[in-house]
Amino acid sequence: MTDNSDLLTLPIDVEQIQALLPHRYPFLLVDRVVEIVPDVSVVAIKNVTINEPFFQGHFPGHPVMPGVLLIEAMAQAAGLLTQISRHMKGDQVSALFYLVKVDNARFSAPVVPGDQVRMEVSLKRLMRSMGIFTARSLVDGKEVASCELMCAARSGK
Repeated sequence: MTDNSDLLTLPIDVEQIQALLPHRYPFLLVDRVVEIVPDVSVVAIKNVTINEPFFQGHFPGHPVMPGVLLIEAMAQAAGLLTQISRHMKGDQVSALFYLVKVDNARFSAPVVPGDQVRMEVSLKRLMRSMGIFTARSLVDGKEVASCELMCAARSGK
């Protein structure tokens, strides 16, 4: 993306998100960014529909979004916090970050078709090329999942 000036306007939509993250269907799990405090926190949205490919097998007749995908969605929101913050500082947004550690993952309610997941992610600490984030997901104001994430910038290439 050569001109990212439109990223400063909230909400940040899925086309802008695709310019910042390498994920694509069926693995892009963030639909919109609705709040951001650069280098501090981000709020992102995932709209869950019955058309999600994972519902075919998880579980037939009782569709539930897999917990690992909730964690991945929160990690993608953490990546957006990093990328949008870099953009706002005028830095390059091309670094690729990997999820390297998940701690204290908790799931307190199922996420089902029709839910809108609100992911709230905060940067806890940044050290060298790694960031530690606290994350939680809510549906209708009720926490459905939470965890601590560690992401690291790709080294080498």
